[in-house]
Amino acid sequence: MADISHNLKTIQGQIAAATSKSGRPADCVQLLAVSKTYPPGIIQQAYAAGQIHFGENRVQELIEKVPALPQDINWHLIGHLQKNKVRKVLAGLAAIHSVDSLAIAQSISRIAGELGLKISIYLQVNISQDDAKFGFATEEMPVVLEQVQAMPHLHIEGLMTIPQFTPDLEKTRHHFSALRDLRDQLAPSSGLPLPGLSMGMSHDFTVAIEEGATIVRVGSAIFGQR
Repeated sequence: MADISHNLKTIQGQIAAATSKSGRPADCVQLLAVSKTYPPGIIQQAYAAGQIHFGENRVQELIEKVPALPQDINWHLIGHLQKNKVRKVLAGLAAIHSVDSLAIAQSISRIAGELGLKISIYLQVNISQDDAKFGFATEEMPVVLEQVQAMPHLHIEGLMTIPQFTPDLEKTRHHFSALRDLRDQLAPSSGLPLPGLSMGMSHDFTVAIEEGATIVRVGSAIFGQR
């Protein structure tokens, strides 16, 4: 069994080293523990070690875990969201990282309005142009951002991406820097600060931090292999 407390300390040290290397303060990066497929007892161990931000991919798994775990956990949805499941999951979410179409953004905003909520979101960009990934194309983002900005019950935190997997971290670095550059282009034209960059996972989060990530999504490096 993974030593979750030890793994969390190791990752926090790696975050500190990566932020220092890039001239950024360590507290500018939030660690999101990706707890998909792990049972509540395992998540409880990470919580006991001080971790309060957790990410889930599947709506059904998320709604089963929330009542079984401490109520001060901040839950993030990081997987693809279908319109017919939006209502089930909105209440209590800290953020949705995977807003990958205008249709899902409109659905979230409409239902959030009915529930009296304002939902923090990241717009998912298919930065590596991978046909197997969800997300907006880079070139459509100015129009997308304009339309989503007009949806009254959404708060746009920033951008998110899941690059095509490659063991060559320098290729991955290029995708992360491309998302950062896109954000830097969109922020002044939209008038939104877009401070959040949700990018980087267990195998590449240090590179993502060096390229500007503000939140990294780490699962197996904390909990062990699934």
